[in-house]
Amino acid sequence: MSKFAWLFLCLTAFTGVLGLGAESPGGQTTAFIASGVLASLLLLTLIVGRRIKFDPVLR
Repeated sequence: MSKFAWLFLCLTAFTGVLGLGAESPGGQTTAFIASGVLASLLLLTLIVGRRIKFDPVLR
């Protein structure tokens, strides 16, 4: 995984735990929305960072 993927993974976990520990419903909703956005960015970095090797020789 790339450094950006690790960053988004850590931030997603942090905001998820922060959302579980939030006292107010507004803070909890905001933390879960932020967690969802960061999870989608994590998925995007995993897709973009994937290196596909092309082998032109068909066997």
